[in-house]
Amino acid sequence: MKKIILFLLFPIVAFGQTDFDRVQTLFNKKQYKKAEALMKAYVLNNTADKKGIELLGDAYGYQEKWDEAIEQYKKLTQLDAKNANYHYKYGGALGMKALSISKLRALGIIGDVKKAFLKAAELDPNHIDTRWALVELYMSLPGIVGGSKKKSLKYANELEVLSKVDGYLAKGYIYEYDDEPELAENYYKKAVAVGGSVTCFEKLANLYESQNKPQKAIETIEASQKKHNRNALHYQLGKVSADYNIQLNKGEQCLLKYIKNYTAADGVPKEWAYYRLAQIYKHKNNKEKALSYIDKALTIRADFKQALKEKAAISRK
Repeated sequence: MKKIILFLLFPIVAFGQTDFDRVQTLFNKKQYKKAEALMKAYVLNNTADKKGIELLGDAYGYQEKWDEAIEQYKKLTQLDAKNANYHYKYGGALGMKALSISKLRALGIIGDVKKAFLKAAELDPNHIDTRWALVELYMSLPGIVGGSKKKSLKYANELEVLSKVDGYLAKGYIYEYDDEPELAENYYKKAVAVGGSVTCFEKLANLYESQNKPQKAIETIEASQKKHNRNALHYQLGKVSADYNIQLNKGEQCLLKYIKNYTAADGVPKEWAYYRLAQIYKHKNNKEKALSYIDKALTIRADFKQALKEKAAISRK
């Protein structure tokens, strides 16, 4: 009996003493169900282990099991009420649940979401993610349930003190959300000038697309490519070209480069590049080539709905 008990305890103790790298590796591989099983067994025998509980909550969160994630993160806030990140994760899980249910039911959760984020902000004046969450929350909520552009700008200002780039991006988001594109453009440009990350360029390019300014979007993507040399940007330029029937030759060349250099890390599956090439050749009135590219997309994924719809449209021309 003693040997059986030792056999059962040994992996639990060993797991508890290691740095949980195995679970993190499973997360990186998107094997969330396996990570959940490991952490569920561990937490069952280590009910007050904060790291274990957090990883179990994360495993649930990755799978969008919001009720289960909420349960674990709430435990964390009870075990360590002064940890800002635990309140932030608890609020985030509550917020995601609110988005997944009816608006009427979500109203009953919003107060707890706000309370958790505000607690996290109070506990840690340097917690950037919490302030981003509050910027988005106050902008997205209707005024009748506490939405406030003024409060959103308050946290954007706090972000700007902590990180100019985050502050500029947050203000760009606020003004874009509030349909003030000139102010949004101004702040996104500031973010590009100060930070210049792929995200900064992307926000500015997306704004131009939403304002039906594809030429400016392409110029922004090209500037980003010049600085960062990311294959994913070839796809983005090709997409704008195909969507707006502009600079078709440039768009074609970028998409061909994307396909040639494609890896899973680029994000957008290869069939989408073939789909965009088909759109470009439809614009060029080359039906044969358009169909050949759409067929390549469908060879990779036969149930590609957008490609099936596009093929029908090309065939009718």
